[in-house]
Amino acid sequence: MSILVMGLGNLVMSDDGLGSRVISELEKRFVPTDQVSLLDGGTLGLDLLPRLEGIDKLLIIDALQMGAEPGTVFRIEGEEVPRAFANKLSVHQMGLQDLLAVAELQGNLPAELVVIGAQSALIEMGMELSPAVAAALEKVVAAVQSELEVWGQPLQVA
Repeated sequence: MSILVMGLGNLVMSDDGLGSRVISELEKRFVPTDQVSLLDGGTLGLDLLPRLEGIDKLLIIDALQMGAEPGTVFRIEGEEVPRAFANKLSVHQMGLQDLLAVAELQGNLPAELVVIGAQSALIEMGMELSPAVAAALEKVVAAVQSELEVWGQPLQVA
């Protein structure tokens, strides 16, 4: 089994950097199993397509636009993911929606797909997360750890 944990985001756009920051925290604090890869996908969009080849399970971490209280953590799975991104729930909806569509056309869409993210409060030029999203960062890290445990591939403390 091959699992990719991929964070999306732009570190110079405040809350948009959530996915990248979560990957950085995971890399600092944990050691993944041989079956788990951590990837800061940044804002690469379709350039990430080769990374989906041979992946059985994909866990995406991103700042979300769910119309909720800033910092609220969400988990979206399976067929809900492409529909959710079609409704522009992520600041990366077009790049990610296109990536998943092309991966599916090529037969490389992972069998299991989960998105974990937090409602953003602020998407503008800035190096810091908003207070609400900064407070949610640990909850997102914990949700990623929990998902990997359910998948039988827990992260080990570094």
